[in-house]
Amino acid sequence: MNKKLEPLKNEFINKGGILKTVELNELGFSSRQINYLIDNKIVSKIKHGFYEYIEYHPKEEVIIARLFPEAVIFLESAAIYYGYTDRIPAAWQISVHRKSKPSQYNISYPLIEPFYQDPKFINIGVDVIKVDGVDVRIYDRNRTICDILRYEKKLSDETFKSAIKRYVDDPKKNVRKLFEYAEKLNIANKVQTYIGVRL
Repeated sequence: MNKKLEPLKNEFINKGGILKTVELNELGFSSRQINYLIDNKIVSKIKHGFYEYIEYHPKEEVIIARLFPEAVIFLESAAIYYGYTDRIPAAWQISVHRKSKPSQYNISYPLIEPFYQDPKFINIGVDVIKVDGVDVRIYDRNRTICDILRYEKKLSDETFKSAIKRYVDDPKKNVRKLFEYAEKLNIANKVQTYIGVRL
């Protein structure tokens, strides 16, 4: 068993600190051996089928990406990544398929707040960033501002105004994409009102 532990640790690190049962099986760990790893506090179970290496603390967005690979970092959680707000939401806001099972998102850590979306909206403006070698899906800055406008009532007035102002001042924004997304998300008039007059 000890000979397997170093390669195991390396594989955990390569996968952002999270491995699935099937990945542990592929490394030669049986169910009994996985239980040994848990009992000896080498790994801990995050949820059914997912484990983390106890000595390695993965970043929260990596855990989300590994547990929910189809989810997209969304709204304020995306806005803070682009510097459009200084407010850290109490939970990670993620965009998920409206027909996905709510029970799967009941995890104790990290705290997440799923937003159930129509599938035709989910893949609009998705970007992929690398965090500790793991692909993390996040909406790009232009889609994020569309979502800020769509969910205005869920945001504080300060967060809303700050995000709009910082987007307008952002040299990396892409106004063509913004209006393209706005058409698809049925908020073109709102984008014109809040962003168009400021450009």
